[in-house]
Amino acid sequence: MRVLVVGAGGREHALVWRLARDPSVERVLAAPGNAGVAREATCHDVAADDTDGLLALIERERVDLTVVGPEGPLVAGLADELSARGQPVFGPSAEGARLEGSKAWAKDLCERYGIPAAESLSASTMSDALEALDAFGPPYVVKADGLAAGKGVVITQERDEAVRALERALGEEFGEAGSTVVIEEHLAGREVSAFALADGATAATLGFAQDFKRIGDHDTGPNTGGMGAYSPVPFVDDAMAERIRADILDRTVRALAEEGIPYRGVLYAGLMLTGRGPTVLEFNCRFGDPETQVLMPRLWSEPAELFLACARGELGSAPVDLAPGACVTVVLASGGYPGAYDTGFEIRGLDAAERVEGATVFHSGTAERQGRVVTAGGRVLSVSATGASIAEARDRAYEAGARVSFEGMRHRTDIAAFAAKEERG
Repeated sequence: MRVLVVGAGGREHALVWRLARDPSVERVLAAPGNAGVAREATCHDVAADDTDGLLALIERERVDLTVVGPEGPLVAGLADELSARGQPVFGPSAEGARLEGSKAWAKDLCERYGIPAAESLSASTMSDALEALDAFGPPYVVKADGLAAGKGVVITQERDEAVRALERALGEEFGEAGSTVVIEEHLAGREVSAFALADGATAATLGFAQDFKRIGDHDTGPNTGGMGAYSPVPFVDDAMAERIRADILDRTVRALAEEGIPYRGVLYAGLMLTGRGPTVLEFNCRFGDPETQVLMPRLWSEPAELFLACARGELGSAPVDLAPGACVTVVLASGGYPGAYDTGFEIRGLDAAERVEGATVFHSGTAERQGRVVTAGGRVLSVSATGASIAEARDRAYEAGARVSFEGMRHRTDIAAFAAKEERG
């Protein structure tokens, strides 16, 4: 099988890395990829949103399956274009991708089909938004309706800060993505990311992870795209996993099918485990980043056949198996991220990092210049490591990360720290 992975981040590197180790895969291609992806796949200088360029590449290289990494092209209809040309694609249609592309639409789907989700109100004017804000009270949760690169969510105790968030969203900061805002109840509990593979009719649980969104230790500072993750999640036992599958993952795929939308690809549900049970905070229509960097090293089942079965609507009851043990990833970011930052700094120690047992370095924001790997983004690398336990995987990830250096490098020091303690009981 020839597989094309669309995208250029750490998520795509992890997907390429795992697919390259699948015996059924003859060749992995990437568009556009990055400096790390180029070590595992043949990279082509075609942007993820260049539909015509991707179609030409797929036909020229006789690609058997396309795996779409980022959400933007899916929301814009890339999967529809490929399917119309008879090209198998792992990723939902534009209608299915509205789960992530419109939080208001997703909330409405949950309400109509009894999918447990945080209560919310939507507004497209400041007066309606303020009324919704006061209907819930603090802590205030304000979300831009559309895609905002992980920066469209504000949670605050202060009404003035919530009002400023509404003004930014309904103003120009997020463009069309902020033309509608969602104000929702604040849920107390423990967060978990749930992933399922879907073939248009049913969902098979892929795994669970927990990520760390804020820039600073102990969940301080502004939100980011994610500063680390771990899997499995100690507080998700078999009973809770089955409840999440039945009440949320499978029910969502079946609800979409009822709406005439066969959802084929990965379904990512960001959940809060509350006193009333697992509750949806948001959906994503693609793999998470950095959660993919802890799921792919644990994936025992060969991914290409699973992804192709989803694309063809033939997944059925195919088993999805994860390796025992755990995986932890720590994101190494540019100084200044998630605000302004400089790039172009040489990255040292990549080979040394991967000499740590169980460690793999996934590239997120890197480029190769004159034979050197340099920084080219805010989140630069995800240093992942497997181990028999979360504690062992964590130790290995931090040991590997300590071997890497570049100017301004920053990272959190507490990724999976509490989970490692909880695992030991």
